Amino acid sequence: MVNAFRAGTIVAVVAGAIGWFMVLRRQAFAGHTLAVVSFPGAAGAIWLGVSATTGYFAACIVAALVIALVPRPSSAQTYSEESAVVGTVQAFALASGMLFVSLYGGFLNSVTALLFGTFLGISDRQVFTLLVVALVVTVVLAAIARPLFFATVDSDVASARGLPTRLLSIVFLVLLGCTAAEVSQITGALLVFALLVMPAASAQQLTARPGLSFGLTI
Repeated sequence: MVNAFRAGTIVAVVAGAIGWFMVLRRQAFAGHTLAVVSFPGAAGAIWLGVSATTGYFAACIVAALVIALVPRPSSAQTYSEESAVVGTVQAFALASGMLFVSLYGGFLNSVTALLFGTFLGISDRQVFTLLVVALVVTVVLAAIARPLFFATVDSDVASARGLPTRLLSIVFLVLLGCTAAEVSQITGALLVFALLVMPAASAQQLTARPGLSFGLTI
């Protein structure tokens, strides 16, 4: 139970920090898709005889890069294009996950854990991995927080000021993918979205002050 408490604390903090920017940038659909992608990633890794953790991160990061190829929405048409790509990735991920489960030759008794998570049986090594990833994500997010916030609030002005808005978007999506992969190991693929969205959305409704809402989210 000690490891469960440690792991839960780690993923709650990093999910709150990333989720705040995700909600602010209106990329909740992308976040949900990356969470879903973790399921086929882990299932495929188990089928291939590889660590499920490797599958979680590989699938989420690849999916994040695919979504990052879609230009940031600047019109209703671009919003539609982004939603179409994200939705396609999500549907493909769910189908692939069930395919990997069916192809697995043995008895995969952890399907429920992959979808809904479990706090039982968390090892010290898993906690250490979660902590390292969380620290990396937090440090990178802290380094790009100010320009990312500027680019989120007004991307046109940020681009005019010389900020690499495209690069910031790609980096953030990769961080979001890493976070989704990390949280999925505890909450399962289907519950990551709640941990990413609910605290941030609630905090941003309670106050319009960015710093205060960010603190409330965490």
